[in-house]
Amino acid sequence: MSFSFFKALRPKTPQELAKAIKDSLMALDNKTVVEVKSLEKALEEVEKNFSAMKVMLLGDGEIEPNVDQIVQLALEMCKEDVIVLFVHKLSILGWEARKDLVQCWSILLKQKVGSTHCCVQFLENHSDLLDFLVASYDNKEIALNCGIMLRECIKFPTLAKYILESPSFELFFKYVELANFDVASDAFSTFKDVLTKHPDEVSEFLTSHYDEFFEQYEKLLTSSNYVSRRQSLKLLSEFLLEPPSSHIMKKYIAEIQHFKVMMTLLKDTSKNIQISAFHIFKIFVANPNKPREIKVILAKNHERLLDLLNNLSAGKGGEDDQFEEEKELIIKEIERISQLSNLDS
Repeated sequence: MSFSFFKALRPKTPQELAKAIKDSLMALDNKTVVEVKSLEKALEEVEKNFSAMKVMLLGDGEIEPNVDQIVQLALEMCKEDVIVLFVHKLSILGWEARKDLVQCWSILLKQKVGSTHCCVQFLENHSDLLDFLVASYDNKEIALNCGIMLRECIKFPTLAKYILESPSFELFFKYVELANFDVASDAFSTFKDVLTKHPDEVSEFLTSHYDEFFEQYEKLLTSSNYVSRRQSLKLLSEFLLEPPSSHIMKKYIAEIQHFKVMMTLLKDTSKNIQISAFHIFKIFVANPNKPREIKVILAKNHERLLDLLNNLSAGKGGEDDQFEEEKELIIKEIERISQLSNLDS
């Protein structure tokens, strides 16, 4: 005689799990805050299904995940439009469910069928979801979750390109200066990724949106917020110095307005900002094709600039030696320019 009182439930197939997740998320539509108990029960069902999804994607410590099941689950998530629900229902979910979703999101995006990342392709065809994730920085309850999900998306060139070219990209200039430090810092991490992960796409974007972008970026460089000034300065040198953006850098260092901003930052009360500004200022000065207007400014201000540079020190061992060498070259170039007679007229 055999007893099966404690017979384990059969694990759901990828198709069954995707359907269960979809049904439990859609059930949240029918609950209101007034129906507290009903909502709690619906959220518990979502958490249970998310936990099962996490086990299928990551294993449970004893059983390794099945690669075929993972790919099939990713396909079913797209087929059933569960990806849409993941994004739109995020704000309703509890803390544990959000954490599981964010962890699973990364794995789902990486799944390939042949040469195609199926979930990435889904997002390409439902790009409004990317705009929704960006705009979610306005909701501090889910801002950090959405930030992680966005940075996973940005790892893929097509999704990063969409975000760059979308009107919602301009929102980052607001989000990086939000009063909430954690949200602003996370937004800057995402902003940095979208401007550095794919140099070719960034170069193409800056080429076609040069004026609008740098008009907004200058506001960060001249912000009253110390963190904004420092972070944006460091980021500027990163994406400007990428080889695909060499033509952008040449254009940038030929413009008087940008040069004046760097001169102002070179006089900042913060030593860290002064040093970061120097690393961009030196490119203006070292440019063999400096416009006459920049030479005139250097000549007129050479005494103050030389005094400032002579008192500027990196103070970081080996890095300090390189800094001093570069500084010496810049000082000599400024001295040379100050002695040019054809700048007087």
